Amino acid sequence: MPPLALVGNLSYDLIDGQPPRIGGAPLHCARGLRALGAGATIVARCAPVDEPRFRRGFAELGLPVTLIPGTATTTFSFTYDGDRRVMRVEAVGDVWSEDDVSAVPPGAWVHVGGLLCGDFAPEAIARLARGRRLSLDGQGVTRSRRLGPLRLEPDPDPSVLRHVTILKLAEEEAEALAGSLDGDALAALGPPEVLVTFGSRGSLVVADGRASKVPAHAIDADPTGSGDVFAAGYLAGRAAGLAPVAAARRATALVGSVLRGERR
Repeated sequence: MPPLALVGNLSYDLIDGQPPRIGGAPLHCARGLRALGAGATIVARCAPVDEPRFRRGFAELGLPVTLIPGTATTTFSFTYDGDRRVMRVEAVGDVWSEDDVSAVPPGAWVHVGGLLCGDFAPEAIARLARGRRLSLDGQGVTRSRRLGPLRLEPDPDPSVLRHVTILKLAEEEAEALAGSLDGDALAALGPPEVLVTFGSRGSLVVADGRASKVPAHAIDADPTGSGDVFAAGYLAGRAAGLAPVAAARRATALVGSVLRGERR
C-alpha cells in the first residue's frame, strides 16, 4: 500500500457558544486514520501561539505531526440545525507555498484539506501532484476567503482541479461548484472521482462513468469533522486497492464507528 499523507491548515471551531475546539482537516482526518489503525505523514499549519494545544491533540491520537508556523489560525464559528450548519469565518489562516509541502513523501496518496479558497497556491498543488495521487476537500475551492458569514463561490482559478484525482464535496459545495447534483455535471468538473456527502443521508460517488449512491444511517452525535473522516477513510480504501464504491462504503462505516466512539 502506498504511503498516506494529510496536508492543510488547522482551525479553531467555535460551536454553539462552547469554548474553542481544535479542528481542521488534518486533525479530523487523523481521527479516522487512528480508528483504522493506519499511519500517515501529517503536515499542518497554525499560529505559533497555538502549536502546543494542537501538538497535544495529535499526541492524544498517537500520530506524529509536522507543524509549520503561520501568522494566524483559521477560526470558524457555527451552529447546527440537524445536518445543516450556519458558519462564520472569524480568522483566516495562511496560504501554502511550494516549499511548505516539501515534507510530503513521494508516491503518497495525499488528502489536501483546504479550509478556504486559496489556502494552497496553484504552484503548491502542482508540486504535490508530481508522482502522487491527490484528494482535495471541496472547501478549498468553494469557500470564499473573507471574514464574516461563510459564502460559497466557485474558485476563480479552477485549473487546480486538473491535478486532482479525488474531489470530496459537501452537498452545498457541489451545488456551488457544479451548479447541480447531476452526475454528468459533477463528472464535468474534471477529477476522475467526485464524492458528494449528504451527512446522515449517505453519499454519491461519481466515477468510471457512473453515479452511485451509498446509504448511511443517522447517529445521534456531534457530526463535526465527519466529512474529513469520510475523506480519510475513502483515501485509505482507494490506496489499498478498493474500487470507488467499495471505498465509499468503507468510509461510511468508518464515520459511524468514529461517531460512536469505537476503535477498530
